[in-house]
Amino acid sequence: MNENGSSTLHNNLNPWRITAFLIVIGLVFLVYIGRLFLLQVVNYQEYAAQAEENRIREINVPAERGIIYDRNGVILAQNIPSYNIIITPANLPDDISEDQRIFRELAVLTGTPLSQGIVDPQLDPYVECKSDHGIIQIVEYGETSAPFSPVKVACDVNRKIAQIIQEKSVDWPGVGVDVTPIRDYPTGSLTANIVGYLGPINPENKERYVALGFQENRDKVGYAGIEVEFQNELGGHNGLLTVEVDGAGQVMRNAREPVPAKPGDNVRLTIDTRLQQAAEAILIDQLNYFNQRVIFDDKLMTSGVVIAMNPKTGEILAMVSYPTYENNRMAREIPFYYYEQLIQDARNPLLNHAVGDRLPAGSVFKLVTATGALNEGVVTPDDIITTPGKITIANKYFPNDPGRSRDFVDWIYKDGAAPEGFRELDIFHGIAFSSNVFFYKVGGGYEDEVPNGGLGICRLGTYARALGYGDAPDITLPDRINGLIPDPTWKRITQGESWATGDTYISSVGQGFVIATPLQVLMSAATIANNGKLMEPTIVKEILDSEGNVIQPFIPNLRWDLTQDAVIDVFSTDSLRGCETTGEKKTIEPWVFQVVQEGMHLATGVGTLGDLSDNVSGFDKLPVSAAGKTGTAEYCDKYAFAKGLCDYGKWPSHAWTVAYAPFEDPEIAVVAFVYNGNEGAPVAGPIVRMVLQSYFELKAIDAAAERP
Repeated sequence: MNENGSSTLHNNLNPWRITAFLIVIGLVFLVYIGRLFLLQVVNYQEYAAQAEENRIREINVPAERGIIYDRNGVILAQNIPSYNIIITPANLPDDISEDQRIFRELAVLTGTPLSQGIVDPQLDPYVECKSDHGIIQIVEYGETSAPFSPVKVACDVNRKIAQIIQEKSVDWPGVGVDVTPIRDYPTGSLTANIVGYLGPINPENKERYVALGFQENRDKVGYAGIEVEFQNELGGHNGLLTVEVDGAGQVMRNAREPVPAKPGDNVRLTIDTRLQQAAEAILIDQLNYFNQRVIFDDKLMTSGVVIAMNPKTGEILAMVSYPTYENNRMAREIPFYYYEQLIQDARNPLLNHAVGDRLPAGSVFKLVTATGALNEGVVTPDDIITTPGKITIANKYFPNDPGRSRDFVDWIYKDGAAPEGFRELDIFHGIAFSSNVFFYKVGGGYEDEVPNGGLGICRLGTYARALGYGDAPDITLPDRINGLIPDPTWKRITQGESWATGDTYISSVGQGFVIATPLQVLMSAATIANNGKLMEPTIVKEILDSEGNVIQPFIPNLRWDLTQDAVIDVFSTDSLRGCETTGEKKTIEPWVFQVVQEGMHLATGVGTLGDLSDNVSGFDKLPVSAAGKTGTAEYCDKYAFAKGLCDYGKWPSHAWTVAYAPFEDPEIAVVAFVYNGNEGAPVAGPIVRMVLQSYFELKAIDAAAERP
């Protein structure tokens, strides 16, 4: 205090301390001002964009996938509801005990565990519908990530449980039912190889699908069959919602005009499910019938194919590839154990063998040799060819090669029996009886009887390609594969040796290097039945929009008319050295097809599908006349080789038959193939006959239903 009794404050701080303090304060303010300047001025655009990103959220809205029908409107693939139980953490009651009560009741109803203990999100992150987390852990994940976004605590529950929870949701704040579509295949394995199935977007296709608006880890895309081949049409276009959200992720309002999802288009196939079902049952019954009588495993008939087609339009009416798989098991996810089981199966059930399996064609290929030989004048309808049980030729590898003797036997010549063979045949009976010796001579030549090397491999090849062999047809299925029609150049490049005379002989009967798919075999017969018009086979009849309006109608696609369109190559050189064309092309005379048709018709009467096989094929039971050709194709694949079955002259064989009806005005052509079926007539023949019979029975039923 001073002398007046008042107190006086004394500043004991040195002035430099005050100055230093002010300087520090000033520096702090400068730092903050500088930081604000960076945020508000220098980096304004960057942080404004980040703020906008946090404020604006884009929600991808899935499009409804298109439906797949058969020709009569039967649904082959559709969307059905899947019920998922969801919880929105932000909407749960504030009372923790109430939350626990709701969780316990949900656990009882859904079967989802209440708790799985402490979960490390780094080691075991939550993935909806896949993670083995309890309800409590799932809700905790939702609270920490986006409390206003629902999380799924149970997926794909049955409808009854979903209805119960929907009713209780009034008293369970935050609990709801989310309905999402999943794929369903009502016809299941019957059409699986045609329709296919869906799967998740894989890393290889991620960039492409994301660019198209699909959402990874949610949307599914086609993996096989029509589902993948028509992914662009069936998949539609996803919609987009752009919304504003607050800091907790709650949606406040639309930020932009919504872009609605566009449903996928619907696809109607040419398949008749009724005929498909009949064909599959017939094939399986035939396999079971023969396999029940088998003693040794190497005689088992393990798989087969049946295809039915309208030869005038190219419409595929049935396409059975057996064994197949159950595509409904792939609808929600692709089970690893089931997929592994399928790919380990030696019969390859995931492959559509009708278009994706390359097989020795065997005697059904003789239709090509007959067509070419007639059109080239190698043989005429009046010529008679001597057909003993066995002939011997000099197997040459070059023109001046003296060659080594090689025997070629007819199928009727077994273990030395029937050495006389068929004695003498014209082209009609050569086709009907399927004489190997007849076609050996016609295809490769024989002394003075069939001079100048017969038809030859080069001309054989051009006729084969004209009738549908070689390149895969443009059918809209992903498994399609090319066949093979060999020539001398191909053999030198791939086999490292020259073409031999014997190669031409065995190629003339569809053996050796000649391989084809069942669909190509059917196309060749259908083209002959259709008087030389090769119709491009199709599995799709039309495409419709989501309202049912046709946007892509069916128009039969004529690849060529062999009697009008010059597609047959003319060769200046046709020898063991190679094939050289003149650049000219020619047509096939109409009468040639009539002769081949008559030979095929004769086959169902006195030939391999008639009296010659003691009517085991049953073509005499058909309500209409028919024409056909059998085939027995020797093979030596890796399975036969592993069993020691590939002894020369004793190879196992596949069974083929192809036929069409009615003979006078064909409306259906059918091919049947049976793996390891031994002989075509008794094994594949009845299959084709019964499928033809089923077709005409269904036709009669449809006609009766339309009567007033």
